[in-house]
Amino acid sequence: MWANAAVLGWLAVAIVLLATHDTLGLPSWLALHALLLGAVTNAIVIWSEHFVVALCRVPGPPPRRLALGLTALNVFVTAVLVGVTAGIAVLSGIGGAGVAVIAAVHTMHLLRMRKAASFGRFGYLISFYSAASAALLAGAVLGARLAVGAGQWYSRLWSAHVHVTLLGWVGFSVLGTLFTLWPTTLGTQIADGTAAAARRSLPTLAAGLALTVGGMLAANLWLTVAGLACYAAGVAVVAVPLVRAVGTRRPAGPAAWMLAAATGWLGVAVVFDAFRLALAGSVDALPDILGTVLPVLVLGFTAQVLVGALTQLLPVVLGRGPAEHKAIAETLAGGWRVRVVLANVAVPLVAVPATELSLIGWALGALSVGAFVVLALRVAVPVAVRGALTTGATTRTTTGTGTVTGVVTGLAVVVLAVALATSGQTTDQPVPGDARTVDVTLSDMRIRPAIVEVEAGTRLVLRVTNHDAMPHDLRGDNGQHTPRLRQGETALLDLGEISGDREAWCAVAGHRAAGMTMTIRARGGHQHTPTDTTNSDAGTPALDLAADPSPGWTAHDPRLAPPTGTVHRVELRVTEQNLEVAPGVRQRRWTFAGTAPGPTLRGRVGDRFEVTLINDTDMGHGIDFHAGALAPDQPMRTIEPGERLVYRFTATHAGAWLYHCSTMPMSQHIANGMYGAVIIDPPGLPSVDHEYLLVSSQLYLGTPGSDSQVEKIRTGEPDGWMFSGMAAQYDHAPLTAGPGQRVRIWLVNAGPGDTTAFHVVGAQFDTVYREGAYLLRPTDAAGGAQVLDLAPAQGGFVELSFPEPGHYPFVDHDMRHAENGAHGLFTITEPPR
Repeated sequence: MWANAAVLGWLAVAIVLLATHDTLGLPSWLALHALLLGAVTNAIVIWSEHFVVALCRVPGPPPRRLALGLTALNVFVTAVLVGVTAGIAVLSGIGGAGVAVIAAVHTMHLLRMRKAASFGRFGYLISFYSAASAALLAGAVLGARLAVGAGQWYSRLWSAHVHVTLLGWVGFSVLGTLFTLWPTTLGTQIADGTAAAARRSLPTLAAGLALTVGGMLAANLWLTVAGLACYAAGVAVVAVPLVRAVGTRRPAGPAAWMLAAATGWLGVAVVFDAFRLALAGSVDALPDILGTVLPVLVLGFTAQVLVGALTQLLPVVLGRGPAEHKAIAETLAGGWRVRVVLANVAVPLVAVPATELSLIGWALGALSVGAFVVLALRVAVPVAVRGALTTGATTRTTTGTGTVTGVVTGLAVVVLAVALATSGQTTDQPVPGDARTVDVTLSDMRIRPAIVEVEAGTRLVLRVTNHDAMPHDLRGDNGQHTPRLRQGETALLDLGEISGDREAWCAVAGHRAAGMTMTIRARGGHQHTPTDTTNSDAGTPALDLAADPSPGWTAHDPRLAPPTGTVHRVELRVTEQNLEVAPGVRQRRWTFAGTAPGPTLRGRVGDRFEVTLINDTDMGHGIDFHAGALAPDQPMRTIEPGERLVYRFTATHAGAWLYHCSTMPMSQHIANGMYGAVIIDPPGLPSVDHEYLLVSSQLYLGTPGSDSQVEKIRTGEPDGWMFSGMAAQYDHAPLTAGPGQRVRIWLVNAGPGDTTAFHVVGAQFDTVYREGAYLLRPTDAAGGAQVLDLAPAQGGFVELSFPEPGHYPFVDHDMRHAENGAHGLFTITEPPR
């Protein structure tokens, strides 16, 4: 009984966290892991032991040892949740390792029981539970690795962790148990052939899971799809005897309907997972696919099967005879039809992530599960009290003093740890040791409160929560700092005794200069001038545009290739590179695929683009393609170092489109090189002799994100202007054509803050196309143009023919820009005869 109290306790904690995590500033995964790692793991450990002992006729473990094991399990689970929530990698690593050890011990215990078992009809149970325990061991190892940092392997490890845990630990346990539990819920006999079906299904399921996880870790698409298909086939083998049992007696109660629905959602989720992955054509799409599949597996399968199983099994362990069994079962069945409908209506809603429908779905699911928890506690608490008052240990409760003490202690640790992780959300909360905590939030590129006043001599602790979609941290001028915090994560920053004025700031590149600073004032203390050597700038060199480029320099190729194909798959790795930004001047640049501007994408209206963005830097970045029209929530999100995302869009309109980093502050990311162009040809665009692309931008010298550079960006005082990533580069590598040849020049203005007025000295344009529309065509009588003017992020093209050989400068006709780098040359020569 007390062991099942831990399951119900974790269920209650999961529901509370699901309802309050936004208010408390906690990550949503905390509720998910309270359910999976807390409630489900406890339930599987408890009931796998019960079924093996009861059906395979082997001795059960001593109650004291079971209590000790469950206590240890819950302590390690709590360590994982608290460690990851508080950003204590060591604690979360210890917790994950502890869960792995418990899984290993449980596996070995089951294998020992297998040797002693009278196998008979139910020997397959030990095989299923042993395989499940091995999957838990693998999932715990992967989870611990994720908790302490996974670098570029993050998305692979995370996908493998999700699948091995849900399809292995939970899936094997549930599917193996259903061969026995399903006929029991129907009130029928176990059909002949059930044991044979069980023995056939497990190898299929295990092979499918191994292929799936191996394919994910190896980033092999078809191996992963084959594994998922194999696992789905295993589920189908399991379903055959279950469906046959329905022919004998139809489901009539809550447990049967919940178990049936849960098994159905498992099959749907696995098939959908495989289908979407095959359609996407890359394992890089797994994080997006799991955004749909994971909620279905959690709510539709895992939560529903847990409630269904407890509905069937709790009366057996709580009641003291047929009459009491029946009374408890009737209580647990209260309103079951409404609860089943709510749970299964919720599943397709939660499968639409990051929407209002998803929120409604989670609310309905929480209502359904929460109603069961209330009913279960109504019958469990009186029984627990009665058991505690009963003198002597009984076989029915399987608890002695050690068991009760152990499980209660474990549950107390759980409750205490969750309370510590979620408490203290009020400002200026006192803590032991005469310290004061102040809650600090990071959002909208600001630190709030910006000023904190304390009495001199006070020990100050800041509880820092990031509400932004992008990662932030907080660093004090004494060198103490939080870890990099993702959205919803919280960490403590102990600034020690405050004897004078202090400062703290976000140390992510450029965020301090963008305004993410705070001041701590000590009343009655001395003035303190902080120093920061992590964000210094040694000064910027003066530009000599007449100088020669560095040895080995090559110009950014302005030639534009014609579009090919209708589906364009591109991989863009975000890297930092030292690039030439003016003749003889090299600077650290943030780049897409190692160049600034990044690679040019070209297609036609209706073409499909699939861009895989991989972050190989040590700070967060994102991407925004103006050529696509779609909700920015997911594809334009900031991804952390080592992560990747797949950005898909269809080109529905023609034009010269900008793409750029979507991470705030965007002005800094664009100014430091994170931009490029997408060219979508207007229908019927005629061919020309030469086609070029130039990307106009401002040049800000200095260390990226340094105070001096950011101040120049903020005030709009660039050091120069340039075409395609380098000032004056096309003076040294002129564009070429022949007299009378047709030349098309595409232009995109990346900014981040100035307009451009493109002009070719000595030539006139007979075609002007800007922002998706022709302003001038050759057929327009006697019409001509001299400038293509573009605001930041605008694009277009001009066409012209050069009348005779010679050198034709091209410039940004804002002369401040032209005289400070925004110029180049066309060299027009007669073709060789």
